[in-house]
Parts: sequence; C-alpha cells; structure tokens
Amino acid sequence: MFELIKKTMLTGVGLAAMTKDKVEELARELTKKGEMSEKEGKELIDELLKKSEQARKDLETKVEDIVRKVLEKMDLATKGDIDRLAERIKRLEQKET
Repeated sequence: MFELIKKTMLTGVGLAAMTKDKVEELARELTKKGEMSEKEGKELIDELLKKSEQARKDLETKVEDIVRKVLEKMDLATKGDIDRLAERIKRLEQKET
C-alpha cells in the first residue's frame, strides 16, 4: 500500500509543486533565449499555472481517496461512528434517569 501512495504522490508532485514564480521564471528564460516570443511566454505561463492547479487538485483527491481506503481497511471507527455512539449513549443515559 505504501508503494501505491508513493507512486501516486510522485505522479502529481512535479507539476503540482510548480509555483507561479517558477513558471514565470521558466517562461522568462525561454523568452530571453529567444526560444519563444513574449506572447508565447505568457500563454505558456497561463497554461502551466492551470495545469499546476489541476495537478494539485488531482493529487489532493488521490491522497484523500487513498487515506480513506487505508482507514476503511484498518476498520477504524469514523468520527460519524463515534458521534452516533455518543448520541446513543446520551439517549440511553437519559432513559435511566
């Protein structure tokens, strides 16, 4: 299971870790070297920022799913389970009095 978590994290980390500053720096370097125009640089920035944000969201979703599945396999009580039991105990205690 750890390997699955590790692979999932590594899949999205590269793009998800790209900050706006890093994206802009990359585009400036490519523009400076003449490998792209300023307009193309701006388009690249916009595209990479969108993909970076989507990768972050996808990574977050994958990690949440993996954690949820691991917790289900561990057969741990959820907060909802505990809340329901606490409410049931409260009702039973009220019946006794």
